Amino acid sequence: MTDSKYFTTTKKGEIFELKAELNSDKKEKKKEAVKKVIASMTVGKDVSALFPDVVNCMQTDNLELKKLVYLYLMNYAKSQPDMAIMAVNTFVKDCEDPNPLIRALAVRTMGCIRVDKITEYLCEPLRKCLKDEDPYVRKTAAVCVAKLHDINAQLVEDQGFLDTLKDLISDSNPMVVANAVAALSEIAESHPSSNLLDLNPQSINKLLTALNECTEWGQIFILDCLANYMPKDDREAQSICERVTPRLSHANSAVVLSAVKVLMKFMEMLSKDLDYYGTLLKKLAPPLVTLLSAEPELQYVALRNINLIVQKRPEILKHEMKVFFVKYNDPIYVKLEKLDIMIRLASQANIAQVLAELKEYATEVDVDFVRKAVRAIGRCAIKVEQSAERCVSTLLDLIQTKVNYVVQEAIVVIKDIFRKYPNKYESVIATLCENLDSLDEPEARAAMIWIVGEYAERIDNADELLESFLEGFHDESTQVQLQLLTAIVKLFLKKPTETQELVQQVLSLATQDSDNPDLRDRGYIYWRLLSTDPVAAKEVVLAEKPLISEETDLIEPTLLDELICYIGTLASVYHKPPSAFVEGSRGVVHKSLPPRTGSSESAESPEAAPTGAPPSEQPAVIPAQGDLLGDLLNLDLGPPVSGPPLTTASVQMGAVDLLGGGLDSLMGDESEGPRGDVSGSPAMGGTNFAAPPAGTMPATLSAPIGGGLGDLFDLTSGVGGLSGSYVAPKAVWLPAMKAKGLEISGTFTRQVGSISMDLLLTNKALQVMSDFAIQFNRNSFGLAPAAPLQVHAPLSPNQTVEISLPLNTVGSVMKMDPLNNLQVAVKNNIDVFYFSTLYPLHILFVEDGKMERQMFLATWKDIPNENEAQFQIKDCPLNAEAVSSKLQGSNIFTIAKRNVEGQDMLYQSLKLTNGIWVLAELRIQPGNPNFTLSLKCRAPEVSQHVYQAYETILKN
Repeated sequence: MTDSKYFTTTKKGEIFELKAELNSDKKEKKKEAVKKVIASMTVGKDVSALFPDVVNCMQTDNLELKKLVYLYLMNYAKSQPDMAIMAVNTFVKDCEDPNPLIRALAVRTMGCIRVDKITEYLCEPLRKCLKDEDPYVRKTAAVCVAKLHDINAQLVEDQGFLDTLKDLISDSNPMVVANAVAALSEIAESHPSSNLLDLNPQSINKLLTALNECTEWGQIFILDCLANYMPKDDREAQSICERVTPRLSHANSAVVLSAVKVLMKFMEMLSKDLDYYGTLLKKLAPPLVTLLSAEPELQYVALRNINLIVQKRPEILKHEMKVFFVKYNDPIYVKLEKLDIMIRLASQANIAQVLAELKEYATEVDVDFVRKAVRAIGRCAIKVEQSAERCVSTLLDLIQTKVNYVVQEAIVVIKDIFRKYPNKYESVIATLCENLDSLDEPEARAAMIWIVGEYAERIDNADELLESFLEGFHDESTQVQLQLLTAIVKLFLKKPTETQELVQQVLSLATQDSDNPDLRDRGYIYWRLLSTDPVAAKEVVLAEKPLISEETDLIEPTLLDELICYIGTLASVYHKPPSAFVEGSRGVVHKSLPPRTGSSESAESPEAAPTGAPPSEQPAVIPAQGDLLGDLLNLDLGPPVSGPPLTTASVQMGAVDLLGGGLDSLMGDESEGPRGDVSGSPAMGGTNFAAPPAGTMPATLSAPIGGGLGDLFDLTSGVGGLSGSYVAPKAVWLPAMKAKGLEISGTFTRQVGSISMDLLLTNKALQVMSDFAIQFNRNSFGLAPAAPLQVHAPLSPNQTVEISLPLNTVGSVMKMDPLNNLQVAVKNNIDVFYFSTLYPLHILFVEDGKMERQMFLATWKDIPNENEAQFQIKDCPLNAEAVSSKLQGSNIFTIAKRNVEGQDMLYQSLKLTNGIWVLAELRIQPGNPNFTLSLKCRAPEVSQHVYQAYETILKN
């Protein structure tokens, strides 16, 4: 009878019976009882009460019974740690059993019992098993070291197990080698800084020898380990590739992908002129094609990996287009992935074949797939210029089918084709206009509106078409509203006489009736442009547009290189680096491909710059590859803004520079008073173009600004006056009960270069207070009052007075603990009172803290690494632009910004009043509200307080 009978009993009170059976003298009865216990445990019953009785059954020669008892032990050791110690003696004995299976079983179970008290007793048996004469025991012990390291890393290091593991890499048995590699890789992952897998040509040779005789999972461990090795030259890389290539024909797809990863990585080091390079390219195609005949789930994983490989080296699969053609019974996720790869492989040679396939797909029943197929036709037109004509006629045929979603997708892609090939296919616009009424998706409507606005001069009834969209303006999505606003302004600039009413209508809809800030801002900008300088408006709105590039969805090159190093893992399926989806304390190491050698490309790398290069190209400031700061020099952030610190007239705002000449040029000359109607120029047909009515703005602003910009830049918002520096709300520094009725609240501000202490003095006593004076103790940054404390009239009971006390930083200096502590004495006619407060460090950030880019690089490299501090800023839902402009308001200047692996990196500098520079790197992952801040400074004790300033500014 099978063991299923153990799972069918539902008797009550069976724990008592089982206890009796477990203590029976008959071996068979004992075994039956343990099986029943395990069955109960499996279905979720609590049988922990039987712990001592089950442990007594360990003393047996029967391997089956032993396995069952060990299984029970693993499950309950955590909840009964004191009982589990009873089993230790048996483990120690079993580790010396003549039967290797029992020795291995004991050491395997020891690794699974995660109880701290027991671990030290297991070190001796584990040490013996690591040196056991039987390879089965040694391979099991190797994995046990990794498990023990997870429970107590310090213990494993102190006992010297890591060195024993390293020795096992030279073991004679390939399985032991594979498990030792797997264990070391596992441990190295949780300790990225430790150099555990110290690979050299000798150890690599041993791994390659073991590779041929391992089980398939052992091969995967070894291949993954090889992928982390950096060969010393192209000859070594080639020899490793030659020995790994046979793995491509393995039956297990995981082995194939791991081998592909190693080859893709080491190919970087081979010169393209080598015969071997060509041979290797040819050998890589068949295994990848074979993966596509597996079941759909495996196909999908293979296709996601092939997608990366094709982006890196399209030549591998350029002749294999046919295998990516869609089969009728493919699941939708496989179809969409195949489509993506077809477009990546499309070229002049195979475009006819691809287009015929895509046209076929566009008549399928699956809506998502059809949409993607129509998009694909458009992408082919943009990618292969010679095929554009055929693609456009194919799209027109599809529009004639009048299938709604097909027509909408076609219009979206035709818009892109117009942008890639201007003045070539505009003859089709008439056909597009016929389908205007059937468009109900925002993207298609927006595309059609763009086409009408862009080619308004060729469409006789453009104004009527756009007017038809205006009727339901408020029901449209933002995308359509923005596009409609721009299209009507374009139309007005091309046909000013007929469309004046239309443009007035859309501008008032956008600015007065809409609560979407993007739409209102764009409306105000256009309104202001048209009312002040129609010629400039024409240059801005009707400017030449850059042609769009062919592959807009390519993965960014540095991210692609990292993902190639993760072929065959989840990262290659998600197309994201592990750091984006692996949470927890384990440090994720960023991998990158080795630098190219031996090919003509190496001449282009910055390291190989000739010695006579001009100073700007000197390799001195270009860090080694992989250093993120290396590319800072190539970033174009616009010319640095020089000149004196901003006065209150020109407001420090991120938005100002977007408009070129600052606010003043945008508003016209303020001295003319509020602008009413501005006569249009002759080019505009002399139309009068009124500024937005004052009623659309807060009353306080309509007078000085005289236009719709009050809403656009609401200058009164934001605490801290005009310089934009964040000001904390006032806090009580000295409570009345400690100061005989005098209560002092305050905060610190920095405005246009001057620091002040804003005080609120309240008299809560019954007598008048007068003769006020204030003094500061020596402090870390020499803060001192720049003028006496002036309370002009005596302070009566229950009266409050506000005073702003100007401060300077030329007082006596003494390092305080904490650094930003300020001790203050206040005197009045009653007594002298003392209190201390912490000032936020950002009041000391000066206005000329923007470092030159070259200087930033040199300084960053010059400051020792131990001075670098890393912090987490949590729950801050801002994007990079908002962060940058918010920090700039408090004199933290962004010197450069770049996007790495989908993360925005901001490189920033600030300078304290005492001349200390602080350099920062802020990593922002879109959609993740937690930022990483790295600070470098020659005075590292400042870093903690600078981080607090970042926190304060960004979260308020």
